[in-house]
Amino acid sequence: MTDAEDRKPQSDEARSAFRVPDGPSVTQATQVIPVVPAADGESSTTSEFAVPEGLTALRTGTESETTSEFAVPDGLDVTPPPAVEPEGSAFSTPRTYSARQAPPAFTPASGIPAVNLPKDVPWQDRMRTMLRMSVADRPAPEPVQKAEEEGPAVPRVLDLTLRIGELLLAGGEGAEDVEAAMFAVCRSYGLDRCEPTVTFTLLSISHQPSLVDDPVTASRTVRRRGTDYTRLAAVFRLVDDLSDPETHLSLEEAYRRLAEIRRNRHPYPGWALTAAAGLLAGTASVLVGGDLIVFVAAALGAMLGDRLAWLCAGRGLPEFYQFTVAAMPPAALGVALTVAHVDVKASAVITGGLFALLPGRALVAGVQDGLTGFYITASARLLEVMYFFVGIVTGVLLVLYFGVKLGAALDPDAALAMSRRPVLQIVAAMLLSLTFAVLLQQERSTVLLVTLNGGVAWSVYGAMHDVGNISPVASTAVAAGLVGLFGQLLSRYRFASALPYTTAAIGPLLPGSATYFGLLSIAQNHVDKGLVSLAKAVSLAMAIAIGVNLGSEISRLFLKVPGAASAAGRRAAKRTRGF
Repeated sequence: MTDAEDRKPQSDEARSAFRVPDGPSVTQATQVIPVVPAADGESSTTSEFAVPEGLTALRTGTESETTSEFAVPDGLDVTPPPAVEPEGSAFSTPRTYSARQAPPAFTPASGIPAVNLPKDVPWQDRMRTMLRMSVADRPAPEPVQKAEEEGPAVPRVLDLTLRIGELLLAGGEGAEDVEAAMFAVCRSYGLDRCEPTVTFTLLSISHQPSLVDDPVTASRTVRRRGTDYTRLAAVFRLVDDLSDPETHLSLEEAYRRLAEIRRNRHPYPGWALTAAAGLLAGTASVLVGGDLIVFVAAALGAMLGDRLAWLCAGRGLPEFYQFTVAAMPPAALGVALTVAHVDVKASAVITGGLFALLPGRALVAGVQDGLTGFYITASARLLEVMYFFVGIVTGVLLVLYFGVKLGAALDPDAALAMSRRPVLQIVAAMLLSLTFAVLLQQERSTVLLVTLNGGVAWSVYGAMHDVGNISPVASTAVAAGLVGLFGQLLSRYRFASALPYTTAAIGPLLPGSATYFGLLSIAQNHVDKGLVSLAKAVSLAMAIAIGVNLGSEISRLFLKVPGAASAAGRRAAKRTRGF
């Protein structure tokens, strides 16, 4: 017997131990797997886990699958979870909201006033009226009539808006006017749901197409500031063309014009600005009672201080030190004339030099921002004015202190009895306004108008103070109010900014004399008297700023202004009311 024959009974016995009795087959799944015999026709020893011969098994698949103990057993019906909603916007309509079940809308008893925005008024008034409305009350813009068929991209429009606002804010424009210009640019390209925000160094704007769309927000930082009213007027003309429905100005054309405005040089060279600073100081000294010698001394001191300030600026020194250095030469010349016993009014020399340095432009802009509700920007502007003023005080006090130590006979009451020369003073006031306009880099077409405005302001002040014996604060406020009124009328006539017609005209009203006498009293250890004089200077400065703003507001009361058709008329800003 061979080895194969010896092993055969053993394999049969081994298989018999696991043989399934005849009968129905074992059912485990749905797939039938037949048992295939060995290729040599003989049975072979298999694993104890193998399916016995002749047994059919049903399985779920080609391979066994290991399941989790948390798996749902076969035959158990489980309700499927609801489908996951796609992630939407934070401004999407709630899932439980139904328009049919919404509460009824409230309508006032007097009805909802219709907003009428006529096209024959300046865009500043139209945009300012819309900014003082809520977003829901603003009328929808007209269809965009620009060169692009589908309209420009929203980010590019916002970028253009921020660049225009940057030039306006850096040029000294008020925060409300900057917001109105930014809103006008966005609205001209069909972006009506826009909210511009202006602070002293940061501009931002947000656009939300609808209540269910995400807003798009952009911002820009204002890092450099410069006084150039020619550039300011060019930006206003660009905004006026953009807001004009009859002018088809594409976005690319607007970018091109804006680049030209930024590249344009100043209208006056550096030597002309230095000469204007000297002429301004000289005419200011004549305005407070100086003669020819005083005029020349004040002009030389102011020109020397201007050159020193330019030198400090080229070295990168802050403006505080520039004002400190620029205030020293006029004061030094006044002290030198007094020590040399020259029979002149040294106080007029120093006062004339102060006129060329007092920051009247920033003061008016700061007070205007505060009166219109922009308190953060107003605080920053007034803080800047305070720093400049402290710089001027530091420079003049240093010179006066050394002058007193050298024995200079400086009398604080010497210039209080000023000689009344009305014709000469009116001419000096007009010349002062003209030189101030040159320092502000104004267009030549506006210089004559602001010169006449300055002459009118000084005439009103002289008539009230010198002839009518009215307090200087009240006289200054009334004269500044007329400056603001005439400046606003001229700006409306030319569809331009009011700054070129008002800032230079307030030059003759600046409190140069009160500032000098206060500093001189402090230098002579009369602190109480000096503080009283400085308080008078602050009062005069506030009277100028409030008067200019009040004159501008009065002009809007009597002129056609768009707004609601109800008796409310022009809407005012309600930001800090208690109701």
